[in-house]
Amino acid sequence: MKYTIATYNVNGIRSALSKGLLDWLNATNPDMLCLQELKSQEDQLDLDLFRQLGYEAYLFPAEKKGYSGVGILTKHKPDRVLKGLGHDLYDYEGRSIRLDFGDWTLISTYFPSGSSGDDRQSVKMEFLEHYQNYIYELKKERNNLVICGDFNICHRPIDIHNPISNAKSSGFLPEERAWMEQFLNNGFIDTFRHLNKEPHHYTWWSFRAGSRGKNLGWRIDYACISENMKDKLNRAVILPEAKHSDHCPVLIEIDID
Repeated sequence: MKYTIATYNVNGIRSALSKGLLDWLNATNPDMLCLQELKSQEDQLDLDLFRQLGYEAYLFPAEKKGYSGVGILTKHKPDRVLKGLGHDLYDYEGRSIRLDFGDWTLISTYFPSGSSGDDRQSVKMEFLEHYQNYIYELKKERNNLVICGDFNICHRPIDIHNPISNAKSSGFLPEERAWMEQFLNNGFIDTFRHLNKEPHHYTWWSFRAGSRGKNLGWRIDYACISENMKDKLNRAVILPEAKHSDHCPVLIEIDID
């Protein structure tokens, strides 16, 4: 069966809805939409807006209001829904949600940012280690994984507009990039880069200095698949025309039995 799966850091879902997110969702019509940075509690949203378009919403907000949070909208009923990573801090911050469909699994994750200072950078590096271990254990029982989200990491120089001046910036630090390299080398495919080797493709732009209009961006949002699913991947694109956030969506089409 062919699935279209999108991932989108909406930087506040209520804000994105006010900017036409539902119209975009209706027009794009993915089977599943992974969401990050909800910044909203479930009772602050009218989930019927999504149901009217054929989606059931599975959300995992942060306990802290107006902060973080992830979710998945799906037109296909999952067999199982699991919220969290089994870690008090990351689950308090609403960092990850998992849906199982038959013999494959879809995950939406919002990785911490370290840009606010050394303390949060330490949290980010600890999260990366925990997440790697979580995925490693999950792979033992679920071999077909689609992992979507805002990783808050540019993997290689091609993924950032100015790699030289950002060499010491959180999100492009050597240790973060090394983690991304080993994560992918441990059995995953970066779907967009697998199909597109060209530069100047980004998924996040600073609000400062007209960065988006000048395309001075970072590619930090990913749809990754298990390596054994590589031959089932038909399409992977970035959709910069969607402007409900400082990020834009990534969309893949994949055949899954």
